[in-house]
Amino acid sequence: MKTLSNFTKKAAAVMLGLACFAQVVHADTLADIKVRKKVLIAVDLGAPPFGMTNAKLEPQGSDVETARALAKDLGVELEIVQVTGPNRVPFLMTGKADMVIATFSITPERAKVITFTHPYGASQFVVAAPKGTAIKSLADLNGKRIAVVRGNMQDSLLTPLAPKGATIVRFDDDATVTAAVVSGQVDGLCTPNALAAAIARQNPSKGLETKFAIKDIPYAIGIRQNEPELQKWLNAWVDTNTKNGRLGQIYQQWVGTPMPDLAQFAAK
Repeated sequence: MKTLSNFTKKAAAVMLGLACFAQVVHADTLADIKVRKKVLIAVDLGAPPFGMTNAKLEPQGSDVETARALAKDLGVELEIVQVTGPNRVPFLMTGKADMVIATFSITPERAKVITFTHPYGASQFVVAAPKGTAIKSLADLNGKRIAVVRGNMQDSLLTPLAPKGATIVRFDDDATVTAAVVSGQVDGLCTPNALAAAIARQNPSKGLETKFAIKDIPYAIGIRQNEPELQKWLNAWVDTNTKNGRLGQIYQQWVGTPMPDLAQFAAK
């Protein structure tokens, strides 16, 4: 029975390997999109000014406009797949989306399971809090409750740097982080500067302001691994629309500040 069991396990492993190989060989999402005449793009609509909804519950924001421009140039219909920060990778890996355009910060951990295009933007991650809160540096977070989106870049950046006396309070998405700040459940938050500015504009009575910056992080379009044709097309699209200023115009329109210089993130 032991021999049979080992044989069965080896056979199963071989079959799994062949199945994975077949998926790799036949993976061509770009061709699938063109046949389908529709691209499924995951966008976080709870992260203004990158993704949000207007009074009519229509999607808008810089990532939404980027997705619309991309779909137009592909010559296909756009279907926005709504995601949150934590489920961007699962939605991509399970085929619920063809790609992710949701201020998807490039990290070594994510690059192990998905593929990133060339950066199409960058975020400056900051700690923000109401004006009267005495925070000027990381050391001042001692005894403070700081909100982050669970598993997102702000969590990964702040958690190892925060003093032991700080409490990192994790929420599922930017909307619940914002609610926690507005309601006074936390003393401040760590988030992209553009989002902190948007929260401040929407809640002027809170007097939210940036206390200090942590780091500039590029973000890119995320796709599944082993998609060379889609990766090639998207990289060319990003490069072209970075050089001609189109992506910069979208960023400026929604974020309200010039696009960071993406040349600093170019491969050396």
